[in-house]
Formats: sequence, C-alpha cells, structure tokens
Amino acid sequence: MAGHVAEQFAQQSGFQVIWYASACDASPSGKEGMTCVSAPACNVIEHWFGVPYPLWTPSVIFGLWRETRRASAVYVHDFIYGGNLAACVFAVILKKPLLITQHIGFVPYRSGFFRKLLSTLNHTLGAWALGHADQVVFVSEAVREYFMRFVNFPHPPLVIPNGVDTTLFCPADMEKRASLRSKLGVEPEKPLLLFVGRFVEKKGLPILEELAARFSRCQWIIVGRGPLDPAAWGLPNVLVLRDLPQDCLVPLYQAADLLVIPSKGEGFPLVVQEAMACGTPALVGLDSAAAFPLGPGVIHSADVEAPNAASVWQVRIEAILGDRQGLAEMRERVADFAHHTWSWKVCGKAYAGIIHHLLTRLGKGQQ
Repeated sequence: MAGHVAEQFAQQSGFQVIWYASACDASPSGKEGMTCVSAPACNVIEHWFGVPYPLWTPSVIFGLWRETRRASAVYVHDFIYGGNLAACVFAVILKKPLLITQHIGFVPYRSGFFRKLLSTLNHTLGAWALGHADQVVFVSEAVREYFMRFVNFPHPPLVIPNGVDTTLFCPADMEKRASLRSKLGVEPEKPLLLFVGRFVEKKGLPILEELAARFSRCQWIIVGRGPLDPAAWGLPNVLVLRDLPQDCLVPLYQAADLLVIPSKGEGFPLVVQEAMACGTPALVGLDSAAAFPLGPGVIHSADVEAPNAASVWQVRIEAILGDRQGLAEMRERVADFAHHTWSWKVCGKAYAGIIHHLLTRLGKGQQ
C-alpha cells in the first residue's frame, strides 16, 4: 500500500519522493520522481517469533535524519517499527509536517507476552507518535476506534481505505476461469480455496491448517512468505507458493472460488480487495468485516476469536460451498463493488490532498 501511494505521489502530484523501507522486501519499481532506499535490516525477531520487526542499521538511521532535514513533509506507515519511529521523532524535532497512516491496531496474539507488549507500545509510543502527528489516517474504522480510546489527536483522524489496481485486478469470464483452473490441475467441480498473506500467526495459519485437513475434498493454494511453513502440514490437497509477484496473483484470484483470510487485528487486508476486484468472494474475520463496512451480500465473515474457531469457519465454508449458484452469482456483485469503490488513483489523490493541505496550513515549501 505504501509503495502504491508513493508512486501516485510521484506520478500525479509533482512530489519528489524519497522512499525508505527495510530491504526484507523489494522496493517499488522506482518511478520518475521517486528515489528508493532499501535499508539493510536484521529480521531475526520475525525468524524467531513470527512477529515482523526488522531492525535497521545505525548508518541508515543517520541517512534518514539527513533526508528528514531536507524534506518538506514526512509520511510514515505505522508508527511501531524502529525506522518509522525514528522518522516520527525526527519530524517532531525538526518541526516537519508529519502524516501517519496507521494500518494495525491491537493484534490478539496467542502469546500473552506479545499481547501485553503490543498494548503497552500502542498506549505509550503509539499515543505519543499519533498524538504528535499533524494528520493521522486509518485504513479502517475498527483501527480508528481502537486508538480513539486513548490517543489525544491534535486534529480529527481520517479513514481512507487502501486502493487497488483495478486495471490489473479484474474478473475473468467463465471460459478463461476454466482454462486457469485446468492449468492448476483443479477439476471443474472441485472447490478451489485460496489464502494470500504472510505466513505468521496473526494471519490465521493455525486455523488454515485445520481447515485444509477437514476440507480434503477441496484444493487449497497458500501463497505468501514468512517463518511458518504450510508445506510442513504434509497435506496432499495444499499447494504452497512463495514470494509470487503481484501480477502472478491475478490468475489465482480469478480461478479461486473463495478467498479464506482468518487474520486478526489488521483491519481490512489489501488481498481481500484484490480478490474481490477479480470477482472472488472472501471469507474474513469479524473484525476485518467490520473494519470497512461493505454493501449487503458483498462479503462473508466468521469469528476468529471463538474457542473453536476452526469449527466455526468450517460451518461457514460448508454453507458457502453448498450454495454453488449463489457463490457464482456473487462474483459479479463483488467485482462491481470493488471497481466502483477502490482505486489507487483515488487513494493517491486523497493522500496528496492531505500533504498539500499540511504544507499550506503549516507554511512549508514543497520539495
């Protein structure tokens, strides 16, 4: 999401963008007007505990300080990471306009230690960073409501959902879907269930493992990367694909019957929007469904926090797959909704408008 918005800044708004992010993932393609800095980082915390938290080297932090001094404004995605926190501190010290997009609120990890740690960080560092930002934007209503309980915002926070590339993510007709499923080795009447996301606990991998075992008659495709390994489940009906580029996800979305995302504590996942833009209905957690209110009959949901969550999700999937006609009819409805509601161009314009407003309000020049 950060990469798409930065590219829209460079393309539409005339901003010169200096992009800083951990080298754990690829940087955006580097459009004209955009310079990407891949920060060398130690990602041992994710490797050991399944919690993504890359640690930047001191030299990168010094470079970030220099660029902050030159910048007209600072834009941060999620306060909690070390480099992001440094950018917030530098912006406050240097009195630079600070915009924060907060994606994640509270994540109910299994570990009581991590739940307590995240809550403490949100109530201390998070309250400080969000309380000092000149503007805060949340990607969902659920995350906004969480932080509204204890953060003193200097200006009312906004909610702007993530965008989606509706030229890339688009539906396929019946003939093309049949061809895509054939290439994947999926029989015409065999349900194809898809997961796309990081292989970490908060994405619901333990629930997925139980569901894949219970729905042995279905083909499952699990796409992503991370410390957990779905291939270790040893299930013959599970195909694991790692590190796929975005364009390779499109045929998977188009071929799938249902996207299954039992994640928690992250608002409305972008992959849900991408799948829906391709016409694929989604089954998500209750918090994700509430994060961005959709039209009636547009999305399915189930409780991730229930003690018997896998059984709850099993019942929902059985009901969805049991109505094959309703599932097929839903494809056109979700695609139309996605294409009329989300686009990166609209999202980028909204953020560019916020930056221009901050620069005008605070009397800063544009660089």
